[in-house]
Amino acid sequence: MISAEVIRGYVDLLVLEALLDEPSYGYAISKRIEQIAEGQYELKETTLYSALRRLEKQGAIASFKGSQSQGRARTYYELTPQGHTHYRDRCTEWQETVDLVRRFVRLP
Repeated sequence: MISAEVIRGYVDLLVLEALLDEPSYGYAISKRIEQIAEGQYELKETTLYSALRRLEKQGAIASFKGSQSQGRARTYYELTPQGHTHYRDRCTEWQETVDLVRRFVRLP
């Protein structure tokens, strides 16, 4: 299991990736991240919804009400054009981070 501390700065990247192909709602976003992580990382609900609020405030995602589920309409999220750009920028930043950290890692 990868520490949440290691991933903390990249939660937005995980959420944005989950929305690349189609709009989705919180639970489904969480499940997609779990599936891709293959058990190595678990995103807490509070962390997910904090990221969704932050990304919406930044204009990277937009929310809308979807169909009702058990009497209540789900809130869906979708990437905005700015969100696609933000995703690409975060991917580049991640690669640069990996390259930098790799310089400091000495494997036996």
